[in-house]
Amino acid sequence: MAIQGLGTGVGSGLDINNIVKALVNAESAPKTAQLNRLERDTTAKFSGLGQFRSAISDFQTALKDLNDPALFEKRSATSAKQDIFTAKADGTASAGNFSVQVFNLAQTSKLSLQGLDNTTDPVGTGTLTITVGGEALDISIGEDNSSLSGIRDAINAAGKDSGLTATIVSDPSGAGGARLVLSSDQAGNGNDISVSSSSLTGNLGQLDFTPPDPTLTDYVPAAYDPADPRAARVISFARDANLAIDGIPISSAGNTIDNAIAGVTLTLKSAQSEEDLQSAATINLGVAEDRAGVKGSLKKFVDAYNKMIGTIGSLTKVTSVGGDDGEPLAAALVGDASVRSFSTAIRNELGSTQGGTDSLRLLADLGISTQRDGTLKIDDERMDAVLADNFEELSGFLTGDSGILSRLESKTDPYVQSGGILESRTKALQNTLSSVDGQREQLTRRIDKLEAQLFSQFNAMDALVAQLSGTSDYLSGALSNLPGVVRQDNR
Repeated sequence: MAIQGLGTGVGSGLDINNIVKALVNAESAPKTAQLNRLERDTTAKFSGLGQFRSAISDFQTALKDLNDPALFEKRSATSAKQDIFTAKADGTASAGNFSVQVFNLAQTSKLSLQGLDNTTDPVGTGTLTITVGGEALDISIGEDNSSLSGIRDAINAAGKDSGLTATIVSDPSGAGGARLVLSSDQAGNGNDISVSSSSLTGNLGQLDFTPPDPTLTDYVPAAYDPADPRAARVISFARDANLAIDGIPISSAGNTIDNAIAGVTLTLKSAQSEEDLQSAATINLGVAEDRAGVKGSLKKFVDAYNKMIGTIGSLTKVTSVGGDDGEPLAAALVGDASVRSFSTAIRNELGSTQGGTDSLRLLADLGISTQRDGTLKIDDERMDAVLADNFEELSGFLTGDSGILSRLESKTDPYVQSGGILESRTKALQNTLSSVDGQREQLTRRIDKLEAQLFSQFNAMDALVAQLSGTSDYLSGALSNLPGVVRQDNR
């Protein structure tokens, strides 16, 4: 509190400053304590309601994720050997099991052209025509790019949009020379690379190469010829993937097959071993309801609920302190009507038998039970049995207008929606905190005025006492000097 005046107490001998301070503190202390308590309690409730609202929002998110009929329409596809192929399925896939054989993967064309002495000497000029399947790419070779490295760069520049690339591989011994290696990203039968030249000068024509018919070589490239180490050769032929599903042969230009089984996509990883193919071994492909996905969503629902219950418990907890005589510590929302009504509504819905099916009417039928502390617990064995035997009933029990999840959402919405219960409560608490600030300002002004008034009164009194003391001394001196006056000493 600011000192509004100065009291010396010269006349009266009183400690005016401390007297005024004590009187001012005595006047302000009760109101200050009241405002401090109100501010502390309001702030605690404000923070507690924020935590409460956040917990409900997280729970509501889990409800919305699970309350989706599409979740129960999903299908899962499982390969018995994922190193051979993987699989995924969408909601249009029919449940079932299939026998799969993978004979070979789809592959792209790759070839090595005639080896040359080095990468820098001019090869010649003209036009190189590189054909991949039915697509031809003409590449102009002039004197400025007639070296092997220049030709490589020209091919890469021209073929970047068509998936054609060129690299140079050199034999350190010099026997194989330096050669262009051409690769294409177009897999499937008929997409082999061939090279021809026209309008030639020099030796550009030695890069010409037409691969042999792969059907005549069983897609097996010619072996490296030590007698002619610089000869052009096929490194790999372009070919289709070949597999069989339930004994039906299938070929594909790529290793992703999405049109063999409706709603199922296979991604081939490798061919089966020769031993497995010779023995006609098959790999099982299972397509079923996405039970694991549904169970995972149910666990998220239970976890979100238990987290919310834990938050509510911490916000409404009363802790004993110092034995029987100690005053207990109460959390921010002990006895809060909003928390109490919400908790009651949620518990009632969890125990309600409204809707459902003949075999699923309560969460307990699904393997989700309520424990003594209010949290939920999953019986994995019971839930797995329901998922296996009553999966088609789950959607009706959980989702839809009459499903338990929709009913739970209807209980949470009034609390967390814009303009809802908790938002209104929060605004009211904000107004209370603003009111506290206003009352503090009023108290400061009133106490400052009181302090100034007290200093004025005490200083006036001090001046009066000093005046009276001076008068008394004067009269005593005058009387003592009057003739005939006998002064009697006090003993």
